[in-house]
Amino acid sequence: MGQTAESLAALSANLTQAMTRANTAISTAFVEQSKEAAHWQPDPLGMQVALNDVWSHLASQPETLREAHANLWQRYADIWQKHAAYMLTGAAPDEGPIRDKRFKDPEWRSNPAFSMLRESYLATAEFITDLVNRTDGVDEATKRKATFYIKQAVDAASPSNFLMTNPAALRAMFQTGGESLLKGVENLAEDLKRGKGNLAISQTDINAYRVGENVATTPGKVVFRNRVFELLQYNPTTEKVHEVPLLIFPPWINKFYILDLQPKNSMIKWLTDKGHTVFLVSWVNPAADMAEVGFEDYLREGIYEAVEAVTKAAGVDRMNTVGYCVGGTLLAAGLAHMAKKNDKRIQSATFFASQADFKLAGELLVFSDEQGIKFLEDKMDQAGGVLDAQTMADTFNSLRSNDLVWNYVVDNYYIGKQPPPFDLLYWNADQTRMPKALHLFYLRAFYRDNALTEGKLKLLGETLSLKDVTIPIFMQSSKEDHIAPAASVYRSALSFGGPVEYIIAGSGHIAGVINHPAANKYQYWTNANLKGALEDWQAFAVEHPGSWWPHWDQWLSKISGPDVDARRPGDGELQPLGDAPGEYVKVRSSAS
Repeated sequence: MGQTAESLAALSANLTQAMTRANTAISTAFVEQSKEAAHWQPDPLGMQVALNDVWSHLASQPETLREAHANLWQRYADIWQKHAAYMLTGAAPDEGPIRDKRFKDPEWRSNPAFSMLRESYLATAEFITDLVNRTDGVDEATKRKATFYIKQAVDAASPSNFLMTNPAALRAMFQTGGESLLKGVENLAEDLKRGKGNLAISQTDINAYRVGENVATTPGKVVFRNRVFELLQYNPTTEKVHEVPLLIFPPWINKFYILDLQPKNSMIKWLTDKGHTVFLVSWVNPAADMAEVGFEDYLREGIYEAVEAVTKAAGVDRMNTVGYCVGGTLLAAGLAHMAKKNDKRIQSATFFASQADFKLAGELLVFSDEQGIKFLEDKMDQAGGVLDAQTMADTFNSLRSNDLVWNYVVDNYYIGKQPPPFDLLYWNADQTRMPKALHLFYLRAFYRDNALTEGKLKLLGETLSLKDVTIPIFMQSSKEDHIAPAASVYRSALSFGGPVEYIIAGSGHIAGVINHPAANKYQYWTNANLKGALEDWQAFAVEHPGSWWPHWDQWLSKISGPDVDARRPGDGELQPLGDAPGEYVKVRSSAS
C-alpha cells in the first residue's frame, strides 16, 4: 500500500508539473502569435460558408436525414448489444484484421469500454461524412470544401487523439508515473519554439541526417548555376552509357533528394547503374529578394537554360526528360512552348505523379479558389514575398492528418516518445519556400483555371496547346496519390498529341514513385490502350508485382540510342563548379 501511495503521489506531482509546463509553453506560443494579431482571420478559407450551404440544402432533404439517422441508431443498437454480450461472456467478437492504424493498440479490442468507444466513434464519423456526400443541389467546389473541413473535424475528434480516451497513452502515464507526459510537454515546447509559436510537429529526428553526408550522397558535380537552379551531373558507374542523356526536373515545392535519399533506395544511383547519364535540376530555396520571380522566369531560366546546359555538358543535341509533380507541370508547359518554336532538343518526357490537366486535381483544389488564393497571398505578403515552408508543410500534412499530424501528437506529446530517424520524413521536413509571383500564377493558371489543357495558357508570347506535343510520353500515377490523383494524371495523359504510355503504381505520391526494385514492394498496372475513362482503362489493365522502374527503363532504353563511352562531369564544355549535391539544396528554411 505504501508503494502504491508513493506511486500515486509521484504521478500526481508529475501531472501537476506537466500541466504547469504545458501552460507555460502554450502561453509563450500565444504571445508569439499575438504579435501578428492584425492578420488573424476567423474563417480565411470560407469553410463555414461552405458548411452552411450544405446544411441548408440538407434541411430540404428530410428523407435523406431520416434514413441517415435511422441507420445510425441501428448501428448504435448493434454496437451496444454486441458489447453487452462481450461484457457478460468475456468473448471478444471476431472483427478481422486491423485496418485503421489509429486503433492498432490491442486494448481497443480487448477492453470492452474502449472497443465500444471506438466503434461508436467510427459509426458517428461515417454518419457525418456520408450526410455531406449525399447532399443534393450543392455545387462541386462547395461540396469539396465542406467534405474536406468535415473530414478534418471528424479526424480530430477521434478518441485516439485524447489522453483520457487513448489506452496506449494512459498505460504509459501510469507505467511511468507521469514521466511520459513530462517528456511529452518538453517535446511540445520544443516544437512550438521551432515553429515560432506555431506547432511545427516533429516527425523524425532532424539532427540524424546531413545533406551530402548521409542523404543525397550519389557522387557527381555541379556543372551549371543560375539564380533559380544548379545543374547536377552524376558520375557514371558503367563503362558504357546510352547516347541520349536524361534530364530530371523535380518539384521546387520540395528538395530534389527524395530521388537520392540513400544508396538502397536512390533512383539516381539506380539510373546511373543502368547506364544513363543523369542530369538533375536542384532548384534554389528562394528568399524574399525573389518574390517577383514568376512561372515564365522558371520556364526561361529553368527549362530552357537547363536544356542548353545539358547539350553543352554532354555534347548532344537531344535528351530525354523527367518531370516530377509540379516540375512535371512546368515541363509540360515547356514542351508545348518548344513545340511552337520547333525546338526538338527534348525527344521524350516522363512524368512522375504530375498533372497538366487539373480538373480532377483532388483535395488541393480546396485551397485554390479565390478565398484560398487570397489567404495564401496574405501569408506570402506577411513573409516578405515568399510562401514560408511551414505553411506548405501544414497544407500537405492536413491531407493525411491521421498519419502526419495526430499520430505524432499521440506519440510525441502524450506518450513522450522521440520520433526515430527516418530519411523520408527528414526530407519531408526539409521544406522549401516559394516566390509569391510563381506560386500565385501556378494556383490561378493551373488549379483554378486549368488553362493549359483548355488552350488558354500564354507563356513567353505563345498560346500553348499540349496537342502540339507529339514526342513519346511516359506517365506514372499512383493508386493512392492524394496530391496528383490517378484520375487527374490519366486526364493529363489524354491531353498530349503523340504516343503516351500510362501506368498506375501501388501506394501514393512518394512511395508510389520511390520504390526501388530491391525492396520487392507494391505493384503496378499497365494497359497499352489509352482510351475512354480511367475505369475503362483499369478494367483491362494487367497487374505486375514489384517496382515499375524496370518497366520504365525498358521503355526509356529503347529510345536512348546506342551505347557510347561513359561521360564524366567536365568532359564537355561545362566545367565543374563544385561537388554534388551542390549548395542550393543545403539552404534550410527557418521552419524546417
